[in-house]
Amino acid sequence: MTTVLIADDQAMQRFGFRMLLESQDDMTVVGEASNGTEAVRLVDRHRPDVVLMDIRMPGLDGIEATRRIIATGARTRVLIVTTFDLDEYAYDGLRAGASGFLVKDAQPEELLAGVRAVASGDAVVAPSLTRRLLDAYVHHLPAAPGTPSVPSRPDPRLAALTDREREILTVIAQGWTNTEIAERLHLAESTVKTHVSRVLAKTGARDRVQAVILAYDTGLVSPSP
Repeated sequence: MTTVLIADDQAMQRFGFRMLLESQDDMTVVGEASNGTEAVRLVDRHRPDVVLMDIRMPGLDGIEATRRIIATGARTRVLIVTTFDLDEYAYDGLRAGASGFLVKDAQPEELLAGVRAVASGDAVVAPSLTRRLLDAYVHHLPAAPGTPSVPSRPDPRLAALTDREREILTVIAQGWTNTEIAERLHLAESTVKTHVSRVLAKTGARDRVQAVILAYDTGLVSPSP
């Protein structure tokens, strides 16, 4: 049974999510929050598998709430739900540790599949959309003063990667699916999955989305101009 917490400041939106989720035999809603502060408190109390997290909420917003939930080290995963598929705040949510995001007008089956995927440890952002999102916003983020665009020394999070694993991380960040990686690098898809798992484990990335952000942060790949 997948346990879900709904965090949204609109009561009707929470009601709709609850009705949909509880129509499934393998899901149950353990609580509802109308703001980020309440979401953080309820996560601590119920330890849900997944939080459906709205971004714009009064007081503590969904991005900061996500950051605080992830910082506790809890197994709870956050799925951002946003109004627009290229909302600039969605990138901030992913950087804060969310495992993906969906738009609020997604089809019911897409939302259900997203919850199941996040609960199982996958990321819910299509590779092409991941690339588009990061390209659109990562180069708009202000760099720290004096920070070069490419690190002068290898990032320690990449040091443990083999050449092949570094290559796999690079093409993941370029939006390639596992099938595309297998075809273009002439590997079995099962081998690709093994490489991806090792990349996540060695870099400490929670999922594929966080691995993409890591690749940008370390200068392994750069946004399109």
